[in-house]
Amino acid sequence: MLKVAWSTKYAHPLPHGHRFPMEKYELLPEQLIYEGTLTKENLFSPLALDESLITATHELEYFQKLKSLGLNKSEIRKTGFPLSKELIDREIHIMNGSVMAAFNAISDGIGMNIAGGTHHAFKDRGEGFCLLNDIAIAANALLSQQIAAKILVVDLDVHQGNGTAALFENEPNVFTFSMHGKNNYPLHKERSDLDLALEDNMDDTNYLQLLDKHFKRLLDVVEPDFIFYQSGVDVLATDKLGRLGLSLQGCKERDKMVLTAAKLNNIPVMCCMGGGYSHKISDIIEAHANTFRLAQEIYF
Repeated sequence: MLKVAWSTKYAHPLPHGHRFPMEKYELLPEQLIYEGTLTKENLFSPLALDESLITATHELEYFQKLKSLGLNKSEIRKTGFPLSKELIDREIHIMNGSVMAAFNAISDGIGMNIAGGTHHAFKDRGEGFCLLNDIAIAANALLSQQIAAKILVVDLDVHQGNGTAALFENEPNVFTFSMHGKNNYPLHKERSDLDLALEDNMDDTNYLQLLDKHFKRLLDVVEPDFIFYQSGVDVLATDKLGRLGLSLQGCKERDKMVLTAAKLNNIPVMCCMGGGYSHKISDIIEAHANTFRLAQEIYF
């Protein structure tokens, strides 16, 4: 059975007009259950993550500043969210959702979190709607417990996974692969183990050909025993912040390529949702829902 991390805490209230579509964390599970892709039994609600797992990745001083709401105005502005105890509590629960999903992937082949993909969080700071880095926290948990020995991060969000790249810059057991918009946020890119910077308006055909070429090669060269897949849907042509030109079908084919390859190669994969900022919330939900539909189709 597909196990999916989700909590009512994920949909955190934001000021009216905020550009982050927080409502997707309510609408996505509703849609998946309505159409029969998931039942309530597929969902599990993560508790708060053990703080020792957080500080194994993030600086203790930074995490304490988060918990005490001690960030200054500039630091808060860079995160993109109004700071509150409820927001920090949300983040800590999302982190455990991804850790638990990673462990579920070990037993089931795949594990999923309806939130997560917070790849802009660095060791000592947050940026771009990311305060803590769930991919890094979960990867470090697998490595420290010797459950995985060689991890491949496949980050296909339209924005470079700069925080993840920086966190694993000197970690030989984690290979970071980011395929992102060349002219998009962040203005200053970190160095992943492999960065593919894409020109504006790239279409389905060119995108999928490029991904197919490099992803297959990475599976052969890196030989990972675990994959973290950041499946952001801000690659859509309809995305307000994205600048790429993918269709809903192209985005679905992207997901199918990653999940099928992981399945065929018997590599456990953990999926976290990442960004999506299309004008119509229905486009965001449909693109994210496709990832879950494919997981059910390919694995169960």
